[in-house]
Amino acid sequence: MTIANYQEYYDSFTPAQIEDQLIGNLKDGFNVCEEICDRWAEDSNKIALNYEGVSRPASSHTFAELQKRAAKFANLLKARGIGKGDRVACLMPRTPELMVVVLGTLRAGAVYQPLFTAFGAGAIEYRVTQAQTKLLITDPDNVSKLDDVKGCPPVVLFNRQDADAKYAELADFETEMAQQSDVFAPVTIGADDPFLQMFTSGTVGKAKGVAVPARALLAFYNYMRFAIGLRPEDTYWNVADPGWAYGLYYAVVGPLLLGNTTHFNEQAFTPETTYDMLRKYKITNLAAAPTAYRLLMAHDDILTDDDTFDLRVASSAGEPLNPEVIGWVDRRLGCPVMDHYGQTETGMTACNHHDLEQRIVRVGSMGFSMPGVRVVALNNDLQEVAEGETGELAVDMENSPLFFFPGYTWGEKNPFRGKYYLTGDVVISHGDGSYSFNGRDDDIITTAGYRVGPSDVESTLLEHEAVAESGVIGKPDLERGAIIKAYVVVMQQFDASDELAAELKTHVRNRLSTHAFPREIEFVEELPKTPSGKIQRFILRNRAKDEADTMA
Repeated sequence: MTIANYQEYYDSFTPAQIEDQLIGNLKDGFNVCEEICDRWAEDSNKIALNYEGVSRPASSHTFAELQKRAAKFANLLKARGIGKGDRVACLMPRTPELMVVVLGTLRAGAVYQPLFTAFGAGAIEYRVTQAQTKLLITDPDNVSKLDDVKGCPPVVLFNRQDADAKYAELADFETEMAQQSDVFAPVTIGADDPFLQMFTSGTVGKAKGVAVPARALLAFYNYMRFAIGLRPEDTYWNVADPGWAYGLYYAVVGPLLLGNTTHFNEQAFTPETTYDMLRKYKITNLAAAPTAYRLLMAHDDILTDDDTFDLRVASSAGEPLNPEVIGWVDRRLGCPVMDHYGQTETGMTACNHHDLEQRIVRVGSMGFSMPGVRVVALNNDLQEVAEGETGELAVDMENSPLFFFPGYTWGEKNPFRGKYYLTGDVVISHGDGSYSFNGRDDDIITTAGYRVGPSDVESTLLEHEAVAESGVIGKPDLERGAIIKAYVVVMQQFDASDELAAELKTHVRNRLSTHAFPREIEFVEELPKTPSGKIQRFILRNRAKDEADTMA
């Protein structure tokens, strides 16, 4: 099943090669639920999802079962007047019900909007307000976060009987589902109509909206088939949470698009739960963030010399892997691991391809352009840089038939220059069409695989009455890649103290999210600024790097 030559496939690729595998097409449109569920439901025994629960027993769910449940949810939406183009949000962990909400929303032609379960009220409020979300599905563990959400849309609560009595007036998920028919004709949307409403962090202002159009299915297919190397016989697990792009794109839509079973593990990620999952389901194809591999390597002592797994291949995305981790995965997990690069805006665009033989795979390199996409490195004059030079990674849109990003949903920023989409990431060109990540041209922080905009953290800190100013940066950290550190100037009437630092951390955790709170807070008299008053985060970054180097 391996294509002999990457360049041969890349040069001959056309979107029609993937359209031929699908029900819909770029001209007439798609129904995404039809593409990722109905196509495989004729086999009544074909498993779509294996679920490993926390308080519930493990369960398996067929495409046929999910098709009927999705139809019920689509009818639930229709009864509420929700349809094509409307945003439907879900604030739930990795459960079968989350999958039903995704599929049912897409079946109705509506737009699915993920909400990460670690989000606080402020992050939720901004996203549902901005998207004019029509309905929000949640569970007893997360519903209290909505108490402080101004303008919260109508809520449907799963397992309402287990929630606090004050939520008794909310609609109950299973009660409403039981009233619906399990037949619903899929609503076709145009190739350029959105089916996912994402948000991505930036360095200035709030998170930016990314509406993913249906044509992205072709790019998702190509990535899953040739970079992930997903084969019909594979048992595939993507560890990423579907509250984020990599998890939603490639743990939900991608594997189901190819008819493969996907896996949800509701338990917290630990080496023990990971190894249990690998063994129980005999996972052959694994995808995760570098943080996951680093954590496993840091707890190498859990494995014995005799431990073996069924893994054939592994993939990594979010930040570059270092040689030590790559060597450890090969030695201890028994398979090669490949680096991949992408963004919420674009999906994956540069990869080391498991099922396309490349002339060379460089350790730590993001690899070569995905077929259907042409990535380049540009200097400030928008000219392609030479071998060994650095430049900003960009997509040549005129020569990228699978490029699908239409621009930020509400015009928050213009990332286009002429025929190029600029990623904001700086890379080194190897002169043969491959690139290695070299850094960001802005201040985005990548911590434990999550991308965090410092302005979000700074704005949340400023909500606290004791904070006059704050500057937020990423401080190097061996396990997480970076931790969030905040330099804080306090108001005159407040005292800088350990107690205040703890209070500020809790404030950000509750208002923003558990992955975006500053693990370190340093109180300072003033922040370094430009003459125009802009915080010079690079000075703070250098200071934090020196601290990390001293402690290493």
